This record gives sequence, C-alpha cells and structure tokens, in this order.
Amino acid sequence: MTPSQSLPTALQQIDSRPLTHHQKSLIGLVIAGNIAEFFDMFLIGFVVSLLTGPWQLTGMEAGVILACSGLGTVMGAIIWGRLADSIGRKRAFFWCVLMFSVFTLASVFTPDRGWIILAVLRVLVGIGVGGLNIVSIPYVQEFVPAKQRGLLSGLASVFIPLGLFLGALAQWGFGDNWRGLITLGALPILLLFWLHTVPESPRFLLVHGRPDQARKALAWALELPAGGVGVLPSSSNETQSASYRTVFRHHWRSLFIVAAGTFSFVLGSATIQSWGQTLLHEGYLLPTTTVATLFMFVSLADLLGRLGVAWLADKIGRRPTLLMCGVLGAIGALLVAWSASLGTDGSWIVFFGGIVIAMAFGDGAFGILNAFGAEQFPNHVRATGLGLGYGIGASAKIFGPLVMGLLIGGSAVKQDVTLNAVVPAFILFAALLLVAGLIYMFAKETNGTSLDTL
Repeated sequence: MTPSQSLPTALQQIDSRPLTHHQKSLIGLVIAGNIAEFFDMFLIGFVVSLLTGPWQLTGMEAGVILACSGLGTVMGAIIWGRLADSIGRKRAFFWCVLMFSVFTLASVFTPDRGWIILAVLRVLVGIGVGGLNIVSIPYVQEFVPAKQRGLLSGLASVFIPLGLFLGALAQWGFGDNWRGLITLGALPILLLFWLHTVPESPRFLLVHGRPDQARKALAWALELPAGGVGVLPSSSNETQSASYRTVFRHHWRSLFIVAAGTFSFVLGSATIQSWGQTLLHEGYLLPTTTVATLFMFVSLADLLGRLGVAWLADKIGRRPTLLMCGVLGAIGALLVAWSASLGTDGSWIVFFGGIVIAMAFGDGAFGILNAFGAEQFPNHVRATGLGLGYGIGASAKIFGPLVMGLLIGGSAVKQDVTLNAVVPAFILFAALLLVAGLIYMFAKETNGTSLDTL
C-alpha cells in the first residue's frame, strides 16, 4: 500500500478541511477579475455619455457602441467556454484578462469621431470580458469543498455590482477626461502576476491525463506535500472530447435549461436596471443627483441579494433558491407596474421599492445562476456547456433594449417615455422572472454533490 492509499481520498481531504490560504487566494483572484472586467463594461456607458456632445453622436451610433459590448460578451462566453475545456482554465483566464486589457488600452487612442473604431474595439473587449466569468466559475468549483461550492464559486458573480460603483467613482474623479477613464480599464492586466501563483485546475489535468500535475495542484490547494495527497478521482470515464457537438448531442437538456433560464433572468432583470433610472427621472421628475443616489442603494441591494442567494443555495438547494428568486423578483416587477399604472399620482417610493426587490432577487439570482449552470455538465465539457448556454441566454442583453423600445413606442429621435407606457413591459418582465424560476426546477439538483459524479 502506498502512502497516498493509506490516506483519505483527495476529494475527502478537500471536503473535510477548512479553506487554506491558497484556496482563498484563488477565490480572491477570481473576485478581483470579475469586478475589474465589469468595471470596464460599465465604464463604457459613462464614456459614451461623455462623447455624445463632443463627437456629435446620434442615438444610433451611441447604441451601436453599447450593443457591440453586449455582442462581444455573448461571443466571448461561447468561445472561451470551449477553449477552457481544451487549453485549461488557467490559460483561458490569462488570455481573457490580456485580451480585454489590451483592447481597452487600444481604445484610448481612438481618434475623434472614430465611433466605428471604438465599436469594433468594444466587441474585442467584450469577448475577453464575456469569457472571464465563464472560465472563472469552473476554476473555483474544481478546487473547493462540495458543501460550500455554491457560495464560493458564486462569489465570482456576487461582487460584480461593485464594478458599477467603481465606475461611478471613476467618473467622479476623472470628470470629462474620457481617455483617462478608459485607461483605468486596462489596469486588470496586473492580475496576471497574481494568476502566475495559481496552478491549473486539478480536474482539468485529470481529464487530460496529467495525474502528476493534478496531484501537485491539489497539494498546492491543501498546502500539503504531494505525497500527502490522497487517492485521485478516476478519470477513466472522461474520454469524450470537449466540443459543441458533444454538448448538443449528449447534454442538450442541460443546455436548454441553462440557455432558457439565463435568457429569462437576464431579460427580466437587466432591462429593469437599465430603464429604472430613466423612469424615475422622466416619469417622477426626480433630480439626476437623487436618482444616482437611489441607484447606489440598488447596487447595494443587488450585491446583498447575490451574496444571500449564493449562501442560501448551499443550505436549501439550488432549485428552490432560484424558484424563490423568480417569484420574489416577479413580485417586485409587478409592484413597479402597479405603481407606474397610477402615473404621477402613484408613489415613486413604491416604484423604487419594486425596483429594489426585483433587482435584489431577479438579478440577485446570478449569485448562483452560472455556478449552478456549470454544475449541470460533467468535468470534460463543464466550461463548454456553461459558456454555450450562458452565451445563448445572454443574447437577451441585445434583445432587451429592443423589446423595451417596441413596447414604449415613439420615434427614433424621441421616445414616449411615460410611466403608463412601460406598464406592459414590467408585466412582461414579471412573467419572465417567474418562468425563469420555474425552468430551473427541471435542472439536476447538485447541492453537496461531488463534481466527479455529475
């Protein structure tokens, strides 16, 4: 009997020991990376607002720049999910960070009125941004205990709302200096020094027939000598290739659940966030400064909602947690619709309260949504399946503004943004959030289950 065979298995060691400094370092790296990437994505909204006057941007031109960011994230999720299962989580993480940092920096040198160049660069930035969250979730999941996997991997998405806060803070500090703002978006390249201290995922290494390196990766995580790591999980049944064809052929049900659930949650919550500020300002005639302050509380509610959802998913299960998010998010959207139906006679406080509830639970669902989506697929196609499902579902970021515009009506130059006009939209969003929660009731419950048995 070898020394490793006299020990608990490697998975038992991971599950039974408290988190080590090294495991916390990986989680911290992923959190920092996701805050940084979404700081960059939110930043472009501020930049476009600054360029509208000097560049004399039309509504169409500004919309194309912003839409290109969304298009890039969809492409990035699909592309990098597949690559993470082929070249590894660490290498994919490296290239995602490098890609969105380099092309963000390149945007600083965009010539005046070069909105087409800026739009193309935003697609390339978005490809890096869209891939990082998809890559980072399996990266964390494959290093941490099963009983805490929902919370710890969900942290990759929990602190994303801080990106919006930091973007607002940056705009306050840099004022009208849009090139300086964009330069800040390139700072995440420094994360690559941190990444250098972290090994490749042990499960990826096992799937690709590199058990010695997998043992070293687990030894790093457990802060043990390699000989102190127990028996490694078998990878003999994980010989299928990581391809889109494999996902469509063998995991189509999981793909449909992740894609449809993501689409419904994104369309139901993200559009509420983007239009809530406009409606409070133009519908209830609140000052811009008041609206900005109120939406700082929305960001806080979103963050706390994501954190609570990630924690709760490990306590009561992923499916009931997402169902709760869908139901309560829908109630918030209906509250918004009811208040809006009263017009200016309604209370903006009730309207705002509905937005807070809808965001805390509807958008808060993303505290576990992608982590649960990754758990629907086995090790060899985990990132591919999640990236493809999320990429398809995230197309709602492109369709959402279009749907809202069609429901509101008006001309291309001036839309009829009134409270009564958006009532049907928020009823639709309530229905989508409810449907999203119900969709995940058909997913496999994975709470506490080893990744190697999925």
